[in-house]
Amino acid sequence: MDFNKIFIKDARPTKIGGQAVMEGIMMKGEERTAVVVRLPDSSLYMKTEKLKARGKWYKVPIIRGVLIFIDSLLTGVRTLMLSAELLESHDEEGAEDAEPVENDRFTNWLIKHFGEKAPLNLALITSVALAIVFTVGIFIIAPTWIVNILDGVIANDVALNLTEGVFRILLFVLYIFLISKMKDIRTVFQFHGAEHECIHCFEGGLELTPDNCDQFETLHPRCGTSFLMFVMVIALLLFSLLGWPSLLIRILSRLILIPVIAGLSYELLRWAGSSSSPVVKILSVPGLLLQKLTTRKPDKRQLEVAIAAMKAVLVPAETPVYEGVCDLNGEPVPEPEPGPEPTETTTDDEPDPELKI
Repeated sequence: MDFNKIFIKDARPTKIGGQAVMEGIMMKGEERTAVVVRLPDSSLYMKTEKLKARGKWYKVPIIRGVLIFIDSLLTGVRTLMLSAELLESHDEEGAEDAEPVENDRFTNWLIKHFGEKAPLNLALITSVALAIVFTVGIFIIAPTWIVNILDGVIANDVALNLTEGVFRILLFVLYIFLISKMKDIRTVFQFHGAEHECIHCFEGGLELTPDNCDQFETLHPRCGTSFLMFVMVIALLLFSLLGWPSLLIRILSRLILIPVIAGLSYELLRWAGSSSSPVVKILSVPGLLLQKLTTRKPDKRQLEVAIAAMKAVLVPAETPVYEGVCDLNGEPVPEPEPGPEPTETTTDDEPDPELKI
């Protein structure tokens, strides 16, 4: 781990962030987001959206961390769904011969009563809800329930809480390690690495090219993976101060404190992303080590996707949003103009009028 390529000297920290998606990357700039996906035919497909103005609560420390976490969760799931839909709709194999799928009765009912986007919104809400239930159940409730069997073995309340916290971190790391073995996830992690290298390159003041980006580490102190590690560590420390009450009280206390922990973790991540002090480097080590699991070294084609997405969010504010094929600079590729209509041929035996004598 080369800190000089992670905490870059004379770098220009920005608020630009991103997310790896299926065969692509989402970049989020100051005023817009850009999703760029590499289609099966190797072309790049891009969709940009302008960001809505944030309210005053986004400026309040701690609270803004909770709001940004919820917003990032919703945006992340929606972006993943978008990338999957794009790849499916542009799949070369059998795409031309595929028959259109008719909506079921429930989908038609949703569209009729709530509009065309209702099915997608319901899928988004359901996906987020399931993700929250899974995360809370596995990484919040399960550790305190399992460690409860040590209640009679370990007499010290602080020791019990620390055991729970360490078990939670190990469980999370094991989960990341196992999914990293899946082929599709490894590809996503490569795009994650491409996103980080591209942001490093831009913040380092270099021209955005694959070769320049490739000089940097795939680890970044402002990564969401580091945020999750901060959550785990802060939860370990905070829960250790609460004693060891009954299982129900412990579960409720952990659920109630989730927003507080998320808010504190965001403030710590924000500080880590804008400073290179020795204290920040030490605090960032656990998250950076975890990023070694969630990032992989990208290839040139993946860096091209990251660069296109980055350049697409660096455009002037008045630039219109776009959806369609783009080039390596994140600029729209105009559709080819239709050619001349074929001339009609005469089918009868009568000669052409111009040839009459």
